Amino acid sequence: MAKRLEITLRRGLAGKNRRHIATVKALGLRRPRQVVMHEDSPMIRGMVRKVGHLLSVRELD
Repeated sequence: MAKRLEITLRRGLAGKNRRHIATVKALGLRRPRQVVMHEDSPMIRGMVRKVGHLLSVRELD
């Protein structure tokens, strides 16, 4: 069974780099405190690493 990631947007996107905004939107997040679930994959991990300062991530089994 693949691990899942619970990703929460912790900060607003106002005034942020447009590439960071695009990455957050690609993860499916639109507003602060919104939570999305994704399968753990290298692509998702790379996006999370790029904008990790805006997110909190929890691994679920």
